[in-house]
Amino acid sequence: MGRRRGVMSERFKEELAKELGFYEVVQKEGWGGITARDAGNMVKRAIQLAQQQLLEKK
Repeated sequence: MGRRRGVMSERFKEELAKELGFYEVVQKEGWGGITARDAGNMVKRAIQLAQQQLLEKK
């Protein structure tokens, strides 16, 4: 089975990692080096930002 293409751009993920304080880990170890909690927090923050954008469009 091939690798799935990510929904979030690499740049957006990096910005979220910086905001959440684990970008240094990403730089040193890649995305596989982050914890499941960090990954979950990143997804949660991305959803919050998307919801905020939707509310601003209304």
